[in-house]
Amino acid sequence: MSRIIRLAGAQMGANQKADSRRQILDRMIALLDDAAGQGAQLVVFPELPFTTFFPRWLFETQAEVDAWFETSMPGPNTQALFDRAKALGVGMYVGFAELTPQGQHFNTSITVGPDGTILGKYRKIHLPGTVEPRIGDRFQQLEKRYFEYGDLGFPAFRGPESWGRAIMGMLICNDRRWPEGWRVYGLQGVELMLIGYNSAAYDPMGGTTEDASLRTFHSTLAAQANAYMNATWAVSVAKAGNEDGSGLIGGSVIVSPNGIVVAEAKTLGDEVIVADADLDACRQGKEKMFNFAAHRRPQWYRPIIDQVGAVPPA
Repeated sequence: MSRIIRLAGAQMGANQKADSRRQILDRMIALLDDAAGQGAQLVVFPELPFTTFFPRWLFETQAEVDAWFETSMPGPNTQALFDRAKALGVGMYVGFAELTPQGQHFNTSITVGPDGTILGKYRKIHLPGTVEPRIGDRFQQLEKRYFEYGDLGFPAFRGPESWGRAIMGMLICNDRRWPEGWRVYGLQGVELMLIGYNSAAYDPMGGTTEDASLRTFHSTLAAQANAYMNATWAVSVAKAGNEDGSGLIGGSVIVSPNGIVVAEAKTLGDEVIVADADLDACRQGKEKMFNFAAHRRPQWYRPIIDQVGAVPPA
């Protein structure tokens, strides 16, 4: 059985606050069609692709906040994308703001198989930003205000036969910078990591030490290093460009299990990147350098579990 899957990253340009849901959905369907036309079997969309990145705004009422959320996926605002993917026989990773029947709010992603079946679901765990707005700043990072911390852990799942029964995992944006999540997936034998992000092209906490080039470098570095250290393919996809006057980095990449960038976006707009991923290429890392069964010593790793903040020596 061939274990080569053609992957696509569907980078998106900016979604403005004034854009209609239909305008954005039409762009996503166009990207899906483009990827399918290049033979892609699995298309990865960014974090929160159906709207602008609304956590940069402070809203006064809960009704204003809830207007950005989806109560079902697919639902009235998104069904056309799912219908098109199923008609094309293409799977996808797609993020969304999830409002549960119990009234919980999560930053969520799902992976959908080529037949439209939802294969896996993930809720973002490493929420950046603040609960309260920072006085005097034009743009905020209020994910901690609008979302709850993900409660599903890091659940790996398998793709269908046509994807070589790939062992898959998902992360969202800031999660990709934290090695703990990658390692939990690595301990489940992950072979394909899917990531969507919306990362500011400036220090989102108001500092002056980061710019777009440094933040793009860090985004790519995180995907390369963690893909290598867990011997997995990774597809990391941005929403990019000037969104409501706020810059977002691009830098969408597909990375091999050796940490090599095999496809990379060149623009800050709507763009498809494609690469063929041989899942069996994961075996070298998993059987040699990162043979966990042979080399891990978890008895010394307790601080990773027991501590939250750093504790310097006396």
